[in-house]
Amino acid sequence: MPAGVDFSHLDDEQRPTMVDVSAKQSSKRSAVAESHVIFPPAVADALRGSGFRSAKGPVFDTAIVAGVMGAKRTHELIPFCHPLGLESCKISIDLVGNVAVIRCTVDVHGKTGVEMEALTGVSVAALTIYDMCKALSHDIVIGETRLLSKQGGKSDHRIETPA
Repeated sequence: MPAGVDFSHLDDEQRPTMVDVSAKQSSKRSAVAESHVIFPPAVADALRGSGFRSAKGPVFDTAIVAGVMGAKRTHELIPFCHPLGLESCKISIDLVGNVAVIRCTVDVHGKTGVEMEALTGVSVAALTIYDMCKALSHDIVIGETRLLSKQGGKSDHRIETPA
């Protein structure tokens, strides 16, 4: 480990550990994440023409449900995430040109943030879209996935997005 660097998920013996949040104050925390699924133009047109359905069913509606389920189960997928009782998880999906823009907003009153839950939500939604559309093309790309903002805890963070 580099000198002067203190990793939060290592104990005194440098072994992985979950961060102790017992002394933290509970507060409102929220996060917004975004992911892009890039379709070949013909696939985007086919989705629009079918009312956003594939042979497997309603693509975006299924992805929304899967994304919420993923966000709620983040602690089961990411080893050191604390289990959180999410108070709100909203996922929106818009097809802009040939790109599905997925946003996940998560809120909780708790002792730790929900960035990972928001990122997991958009990631699972993106994977679900890929799964439901892969029969149309294997040239679908899951693109940039990023945290747009977080509020609560020690600091707030907002990524500036181009207008």
